[in-house]
Amino acid sequence: MKKKLAMALLLPSLIAGTVSWGSDFAFAAKNDAVIEKSVNFRDKPSLEGNRIRYLQAGEHVEILQRVNPYWYKIKDGHGKVGYVTTQSRYISARGDTSVEMAQTATGTVKSVIEAGMKYLGTPYEFGSSRSDTRTFDCSDFVRQAFKEGAGIILPGNSRTQAEYVKKIGKTTTNWRDLKPGDIMFFMSYKGSKSSNYSRIDKSKQRITHNGIYLGNGKILHTYSVKSGGVRIDSIEGKHWEYRFVFGGSAFK
Repeated sequence: MKKKLAMALLLPSLIAGTVSWGSDFAFAAKNDAVIEKSVNFRDKPSLEGNRIRYLQAGEHVEILQRVNPYWYKIKDGHGKVGYVTTQSRYISARGDTSVEMAQTATGTVKSVIEAGMKYLGTPYEFGSSRSDTRTFDCSDFVRQAFKEGAGIILPGNSRTQAEYVKKIGKTTTNWRDLKPGDIMFFMSYKGSKSSNYSRIDKSKQRITHNGIYLGNGKILHTYSVKSGGVRIDSIEGKHWEYRFVFGGSAFK
């Protein structure tokens, strides 16, 4: 518990100067909206949030905030505040719900990283269950952070997650060009020295590991029982730097 608290307190300093943690990630709009189709009304902006009730077609609600591209904070006709998807087939906003993409992206990145950080120290298990958060392997951990933090359901393993990110197209082979919240993909371990990888065409290597880039040369990930489970590591000058194949955003 002490380890998790200490690492959580370190988060702002890890990515300071790269992501703003101010109150401007989401906008306050206060717009009228109509529910188009019965939809879950949740207590958190996440698929992990508890359902308060089902909102019914025809109900009028007030949009208080667009938390990220996937969730509205709303107030129903009874004054209850909660969260609902932004998908237009479920809710039709009547007012101006525009928000600068940079602000929205910042808020979503914060949510994903915070979702991941709460699992610091969670034990590693290869092939962990995708429906159980008591243990994680690398791709299961990344999947859970994006599911909770952004409502994005990523594919189930590091290779299919890599293909998902590639299709979005915002990728780089230089880890220094990554932004916080980007997913990093790695080849297999061949040694701790740069020379162990110098003659390898990494673009042809099989992806065997991934994690979430925090900014400032740090990665949030999990990779072995011995390492203690979910943890933060530095990239530069380590085998993580030499094994890095590419990284990029999972946000469309």
